[in-house]
Formats: sequence, structure tokens, C-alpha cells
Amino acid sequence: MSCIPPHKPLHLPGVHGYANRKSVAAGELLRFHVSSDRPWQLSVCRLGSDVEGCSDDVVLHRFAPSAARVQPIHPGSYVHVDKGLPAALPLRGLTVECWVKPWRVDVRQSLIGQYDFPARCGWGLFIEEGGALGLHLGDGGAFQADALQARGRLAARRWQHVAATWNGRVAALWIDGVQAGQWEAAQEVRPGPAPLRLGAAAVDGLADLFADADLLMPVLYDRALEAGEIAQRFAGRGLVVPAGRSVLACWPLREERGAQVADASGHQRTGRIVNHGTWMIVGPAFEPAKVGAGEDTESSYDPFSDPTRGHGLRLASDDLYDCRWEATHVFRVPEDARSGLYVARLRFELDGREADYDITFIVRKPAHAARAPILVLCAVNSWLAYASTPFAKNVVDDPVWPRRSAGLESCHPQAPAYCSYTYHRAGQPCYQVGLRMPWPNGSPNALYDPEGSGFSQWARLERRLHVWLEREGYDFDVIGDIDLHRDPSLLSRYRTVVVNGHSEYWSTPAIDGLDDYLRRGGSAIVLSGNTMYLRVSYDEDMSVMEQRKVNGPGHDETVPPVGPPAGSFGEQYHSQDWARGGRLKASGRAAADIVGLETAGWAFADGEDFGVYHVTQPRHALFNEPHPLGLEEGQTFGHAPGGGLPRAIGHEWDLTIATLARMTKQVSPGASLPVPQQGIEVIARGIRRVPGRLDAYLDCFSNLTESIDGLSAEMIYWERPQGGRVFHAGAVGAAWVLGCDPLFGRLLRNVLYRFGVRPGE
Repeated sequence: MSCIPPHKPLHLPGVHGYANRKSVAAGELLRFHVSSDRPWQLSVCRLGSDVEGCSDDVVLHRFAPSAARVQPIHPGSYVHVDKGLPAALPLRGLTVECWVKPWRVDVRQSLIGQYDFPARCGWGLFIEEGGALGLHLGDGGAFQADALQARGRLAARRWQHVAATWNGRVAALWIDGVQAGQWEAAQEVRPGPAPLRLGAAAVDGLADLFADADLLMPVLYDRALEAGEIAQRFAGRGLVVPAGRSVLACWPLREERGAQVADASGHQRTGRIVNHGTWMIVGPAFEPAKVGAGEDTESSYDPFSDPTRGHGLRLASDDLYDCRWEATHVFRVPEDARSGLYVARLRFELDGREADYDITFIVRKPAHAARAPILVLCAVNSWLAYASTPFAKNVVDDPVWPRRSAGLESCHPQAPAYCSYTYHRAGQPCYQVGLRMPWPNGSPNALYDPEGSGFSQWARLERRLHVWLEREGYDFDVIGDIDLHRDPSLLSRYRTVVVNGHSEYWSTPAIDGLDDYLRRGGSAIVLSGNTMYLRVSYDEDMSVMEQRKVNGPGHDETVPPVGPPAGSFGEQYHSQDWARGGRLKASGRAAADIVGLETAGWAFADGEDFGVYHVTQPRHALFNEPHPLGLEEGQTFGHAPGGGLPRAIGHEWDLTIATLARMTKQVSPGASLPVPQQGIEVIARGIRRVPGRLDAYLDCFSNLTESIDGLSAEMIYWERPQGGRVFHAGAVGAAWVLGCDPLFGRLLRNVLYRFGVRPGE
């Protein structure tokens, strides 16, 4: 648990918790971190076969009841500089300058200063409520209203150069090289004892007034720059590091990763980023044409070879990636614990009823244990990407999460509630999510839109496969794709690997590991849709997952995009590894090249949106060996008896490149249709006969198009020319029908048989 300087706390009502790790090996210690405003009792349980409830969950340990204990969170990112300007030494002159892109101008925010209201008010540059640029010139003591002056007006979501000058007699404010106003200020100015902060000030000794803004090239001088010098700094567009003895501090922000911010002035005013912030933000001089025509365009662009890119740091008042709560319970997972999904279950009273709050985690086989023939991959990356409202208001009944993970009602209006599908509170696109945070969407009781359908993604959906394998007598191990990221070589120990659920987000090491495993003769069963669509990366201590979606180069940044939140073109480069993010196919790792199918669309407005499989090759071995299914061409499967829910084809789905090419109506200049993979056998077609209200069909370039007679997914068998065999069901809902559709179960038994796996082994 990392410590931070004194910081404004936020106390949350309700019951919330997380484990220190999302995946743990049997025999290892696991810590649970809980904040609760009421008494609770915690039990550690292995999830049983009751996917719709918890009737046969196995309790491994039950802790003694716990008393209420609220642990606050401390949201808000900024840069803390230990070595500020000398507290007691009067200043003879001062210039503060930086480039800033405010994401909001409706509240007061601190850009840079040594300011602690009301007792230690030195100097500070602010965005005042309404957008005026404000300068405070105090003596380092108690706040004096006449020490604060504001002039001009800043615009939201646009880069602007700001400067404040003071020569000992006159102060002035400047916006984009033009003076916004000046006033007489013949007073003594002392920095005072408040810490130096970028993007925050303090109230009553606690970091506060957080800036929702992108900062670039903040600089302090010991004199007032002249008008011509300020005009020159504006013309430099944040690309020129100032030199000379008058420079007291300059932070070029060239690190582009990590928590340290170096000072280029020689005065060693190194800064530390609190609550992470966001690196790899393009500045005002950036030229989008250098990157390419669009997100999917192949490009040799190197962000570190572009002298006009700029080095921005994005701050947000709701940034939080680690709750930093103390551990309330410590549990050693038994050495002989079976691999699978587990929960720490908090039981408490809510509105006179008994309620549960589940903290989901994965138990892996220890390294020395014998491996099962099957490895099942949990889509942890996707669970994290969808983890909106981590501090959701507690409910008793199974919650239904809204489409696009808009989130449940939060327990507090100021609690962070962003994820890969929702914006930060001030409108910044979310590029990162923290692992040391609650993820109530990962609970086995979480449902997903459409309401009333019984559909889910995340743990509840994926458990259906686990339960089916166990009931059918198959031995299997479970890991998260986060574990595959850490050690891609672990696949080599298994006969077949199952990609399950909504496995949308993959890291480069994980996808390369799967490709290498297949090239060496391995086999993969993909019960997923929207598979391997977007790239993620992790920081060194595996505490933050990063992903990046961006708009096209011509997008008006003052207008939010239609669809998932996306940022400025050029910001698709990750801070963790500096490699290109966004769609995996843009980084040369198209899902179709690995597992045969590519993302092709989505629909989740109503339960009736879900379609079924139609047989195209009834004589294929997978329909006949060793268990004949007795299907004829055109017959359906992948649905409950009589054709009702659950049905497999819905939410999101995948198609072959050959089919996507038929759906592509326009090819941009310089682009070309991808070449279809060789040897793919389409054994069934997933069809949705009736269009839904939120249907979206995508072509080869992920542009909107129209379906071909409702064709939404394809089920394939592929003996890859480069090595390895793949069965791909092509739909998020594939595992949903297991246990309800005997035909799909028998088909899966045939697939496992073909891949050398028998029950009871």
C-alpha cells in the first residue's frame, strides 16, 4: 500500500471491497480490503454449480463478525514537488507559465502554486469558476482576498498558453501571448510553507482544488518575462525548454511513464505524480497527418521521433487506481484448493434484508502441481475494462448493469465512476483502470442488459462453461488472461485452451503466447465474441491496466464521440510500453490471423435480439464424431428447447474475413481488403432474423455496414496453415447456452475429443 501526501478524503456509504490480487495460486496469501458503514461477516467460498444463485457454494473459511469500519478514498491526480520555492525568502519577481487544456471551466482549479487555504497562502495560478485565469500573490500566511486577481477567460477542451508575471510592482495575466489584464501589486510576496503542487492546491492542509486539465511544459522564473518573451514562448507551442539563470523550475514532462517528473532547471525540483495521471498526451503542436489517415492505418510513426508531438500530462479530479485501504482480512488459500472461481462474500443487513457483496478472484494451480488437460481462460481484462461504478450503491437483488457499462447508481456523487466505456467526470476519455479497486461487475450475481433476458457477461456467463465441464467429468484448470500476460509460456503445459466469455481485451504478450502455442501444435476452443479486438498493457507492478480508443484525425475534440469514449487522434500510444494501442489488427495482430474470426458487430437492446446457429455442414466430423448430433443442413442449435432464451447469437459476434469483405462497401484510398485466411471451414452460421434497435454491423475496417440477411456470427473449424487447430463459436453468448442446449453440449464434447481430451482424464 503506497502512501501519499495529505489528501482530501472521500467517505463512502455502504459496503465495498477488493482483493489485493485478482488471481492467486493455491497455497498463497490473499488480502481483502473492506470499507463498510455497518457490521459484516466475511466468508471465503468456492463457487458451486448453481449459476443463478449460491445454494451449493462451498465455504472454505468463515471469519468472525466485523464491526463497521469506513476507509476513505482519495481521488484526484496532481504532481507533488517536495522542494518548493524557499518558504520565507521574499520573491523579487515571478513568472509562471504553462500550456493547459482544461476539460472543464465551471469550477475552481489550481494549475500550479504553493497555496494552502486559508492559513498558508503563497503564490498560485488558478482557473477560476467560469474560466477566468487567476493569480494569487500572497505573503505565505493567512488568505487575503485582495491578493487574488482574475482576468480573461479560458475555453474548455482547447490548448492555450497561460502566463502570470510580477515584477515587484505590477502583475499581469496572459492568454495565448496576449495580455488579459494587469494591476498594481507592490506588495511583499513569499512562497510560504505550503508544498509546491502542479494541478492542485490545498485546503486545510489537504490536497484539493484538483485540475481537470492537460498540462504541458510548466515553468517558473525568478523575474517577470517581457511581452516579447511571452509571445516567443507562445509561438514555441510548448516544444522549447527554457534556459538561463532565471529559470527556477521547468518540467518538460518527457518521461511519458512512471510517477517521477524531472526538473530541467538544475534546481532538482523533482515531482511525484499522485494517483497516476495519464501520460502520452499530444500537445498543441502535434500534426495528426504524421501518424496516418486513421486508427487502423498501418504506420511507421514513432512518437519519440516526432519533434512536434509535445509531452502532455493529463490530470483528473476523479483519478483513482488504488484505494490504499488497509487489509481487513488475510487468508491463505489451501494448498489443495481446486482451480476455479472463488469469492470473498461479505454478508450484511440492508434495508431490513440480508445482502451479499462478493469479491471475485481466481485460484490457479500452484506451479509444482500436475496440470489438467484443459486450460480455461477467464476474460479478466474485459471484466476490468467494464468495471464502471466501482463504488456502486449496494442492492439486495441481482443487479442488471446497463449496456455499454454505463454503470449502476453510485453510492456517492463524487465517487470515481469511469471505465473503458465511460468518461471521467470532466469528460476526459478513460485510458486506464486500477486493479486495487472494487469491481462489483465481476460478481457472480451481476447481470447485463437487456434486462429480463437473464443474460450476463463477466463471471456469471463464464461460470456456465466451468459448471458444464465439471458436470461432464472433464478436468480443467482456470487462469485469467492477466496470468497469461505475465507468463505466456504456461499454455505449453495444456492439451487445449478455452477462450471463454467476452474476451475482447488482450495484451501483446498474451496474444503472441497463444499464437506461439498454436504454431507448436496446440489447439484452442473459442467460446467468445468480439474476440481479441482491443489491446491492453499493464504497468510493472500489475496495478494498472491501460487501453486506448481514439477518434479519427478530423474529429472535433469539443464534441464527444458517438459510441465508446475516445480521445484525440495521436493518443493511441500506451504509456506502459509506448507501443500503439487501439484495435489489435492495427498493431499487426489481427484476431482473424490467430483464431480465424474478426469482430463484426453488436446488439443488446432486447432479449429477442439473440439469434441461433444454423447448420451449414451437417456431415462435418465435429457434428458426428464420436457423438452423432443428427442434424441436417439448416437445422438450428444454440438455444433453449423450443428456441427460447438463452440463445447464443447476440451481444457481440465475429465473422470470417471473407464474409466481412462481402459486407465492405467502401475501401479508403491507399487501403486494401485483407486476404482471407486459408483452410477455414464454416460449419454453422449464426443468424439474427429480426433486426434490433441497437444493431451495429461492422465491415473489414470496423466501419458501420449492413448485415447479409441477418448473418451475425460464423462457427468455424480451422487447421491453421501455420500450425494449430481452432474451433471458434463466434459469439459472446456461446457459453450461455451450455447446460440448456444438449446439442451444443454434445458438439463441445466432439470438439474436445478431436483435440485429444476425454472425460475423466
